[in-house]
Amino acid sequence: AREICVRRRGGWPAGRWGRGGRVVGAAAARSMWGFNVRPHLCCRLPSLGTGCLRLAARNGRAFGCRLAAGKACGHSPRSGPAAAPAPGPFLITTPIFYVNAAPHIGHLYSAVLADAMYRLKVLLGSDATFTTGTDEHGLKIQQAADAAAKNPLEFCASVSEEFKKLFHKSQVSYTDYIRTTEERHKTAVQYFWCVLREKGYLYQAAYEGWYSTPDETFLSDSQVLERKDTNGNIIKVSLESGHKVEWTKEENYLFKLSEFKPKLVEWLKKNPEVIIPEKFYRIVLHWLQEEIPDISVSRRRSRLKWGIPVPADSTQTIYVWLDALVNYLTVAGYPEDQNLPALHHIIGKDILKFHAIYWPAFLMAAGLQLPKQIYVHSHWTVNGQKMSKSLGNVVDPMERFSVYTVDGFRYFLLRQGVPDADCDYYDDKVVKVLNADLADSLGGLLNRCTGTSINPDQIYTTFFNHCFPERRPEDNRPLKGRATTEDYKMIQTVEQLPMNVKDNFENLQIYKALEAINFCVRLTNGFFQRHTPWKLDGKNAEDCCWLETVLHITLECLRVYGILLQPVVPTIANQLLSRLAVGPHERDWEHLNFLARYHNNICIFEGRKLGPDTGILFNRLERIHKAPSKTRGNQEIKMLHILK
Repeated sequence: AREICVRRRGGWPAGRWGRGGRVVGAAAARSMWGFNVRPHLCCRLPSLGTGCLRLAARNGRAFGCRLAAGKACGHSPRSGPAAAPAPGPFLITTPIFYVNAAPHIGHLYSAVLADAMYRLKVLLGSDATFTTGTDEHGLKIQQAADAAAKNPLEFCASVSEEFKKLFHKSQVSYTDYIRTTEERHKTAVQYFWCVLREKGYLYQAAYEGWYSTPDETFLSDSQVLERKDTNGNIIKVSLESGHKVEWTKEENYLFKLSEFKPKLVEWLKKNPEVIIPEKFYRIVLHWLQEEIPDISVSRRRSRLKWGIPVPADSTQTIYVWLDALVNYLTVAGYPEDQNLPALHHIIGKDILKFHAIYWPAFLMAAGLQLPKQIYVHSHWTVNGQKMSKSLGNVVDPMERFSVYTVDGFRYFLLRQGVPDADCDYYDDKVVKVLNADLADSLGGLLNRCTGTSINPDQIYTTFFNHCFPERRPEDNRPLKGRATTEDYKMIQTVEQLPMNVKDNFENLQIYKALEAINFCVRLTNGFFQRHTPWKLDGKNAEDCCWLETVLHITLECLRVYGILLQPVVPTIANQLLSRLAVGPHERDWEHLNFLARYHNNICIFEGRKLGPDTGILFNRLERIHKAPSKTRGNQEIKMLHILK
């Protein structure tokens, strides 16, 4: 054993301090450490060997622990992940959202994915920015504004404000919000157009093809199919979106996309991880095996007035997708600053071609840096059906916040959202996930180790190495102390958790990161239950040491989970860490430093008074009205927060 215990436990014999195997009194202790030690605070102190000893008086008690020679307080190469490098700068982006309709959970999913990625970069100490915004040009907007009897700018401003309100409510912590109707964006788009023209990649020609107004894109014959409309008439629709298309012929500006096919293939093959998940990378490579025609990058102004005019040609409007994609340059300070940060785009699978083929080709043509990574996610269905106004099954996030809380809804989307497959939403699933993970597992664990019955002094308790001696994975010697093989496996799993979480985030598998955290929470609950600390004898010194050790390990596990959950559930994580008395400056990656005392280093939290008890971490949810069937609709389902 290489520690001292100076916290009083009921029934300990009054008396003496040990030093080098000798027992000394309070006066000797005073001469050794230079301050008074109350006689009733005592424990045996075996030989410490080399190193130093720190003691501090807090709240009328003395606390101490051993610091191995040469070790800095709170840092150890073996007690947690090394501080991650802080590369950068990174620019993390959502797609800019089309303002033809109010936001729904699909928009929110993109935004919270990007927000979680950004928050993790900040946690790691990286230089990162995060942008989102609204796409406000195009024929769809022009038509939607006419239908609402508003001028287009007024219409755009009102819908864009709805997105801002949603993002503010959902704690989407963007650093810049771009609207394509802003003057800074118009300047960037027209400058970019001029660069493409001067480099010889734009030309005028007659362009014809199937055009989808809802998708704002031209389609080839292979991308459309015939279908009957509601009146039984044969119409052409987009194979991908199902939207109606019309044959259109115009004199437009075209971009020489066909010239970039070999360069795009080469870029993708040299950077196989640029598009994540791999499923979508392979889809893009497949597209590039087919013919890649030149694409129209303008529309006749007589047909489309609501957009950015082509420089030096008042008869043409810049194509909405070229306009929209340049937003990623605008927020980076283009054209004044052309040294772009590492671009990390988070997009839905429906706009993959625009971001993985058109956008890199535009950047190649302009001589600018290509995206570092393109993260692609799939869509959300509702009770097995596509979200649709006509079906009345569009899920309003603001309504769900009032039922599940903002953090609860964020957690559900990121816990259940699988990027390479569509995800199905229904309220029963939300209730089951949140009750199991947040209310029962995480909230229950916090309550168990901070309750006044088991932790009456309400402090971050001491770890005793003789109860739980350090053990390497390859060590086959018989176990010492009270720790079991399962306990050591749990410690090893929690030590590996931060890098596990980081790796999964970087592969857009946030759901796997949350699975890993939840698995560790369950392991920690099992550890607590296995050792039944509430049954220990408070008058027995060894039982008291073991009780404090069990509580210390549980608190350390919770501290790690709280830090790692910050990108996903910032409010819940803050409440958890505040309860553990973890300060705002102690919540980054460098402070993870799990179970430092297990590795014979200082734990900067040991002995601290716990923070105030602000109530249940997450209230359980209960159905109070059940729809007759899964497919009846979410509007008929109500929930209630209850305390358990």
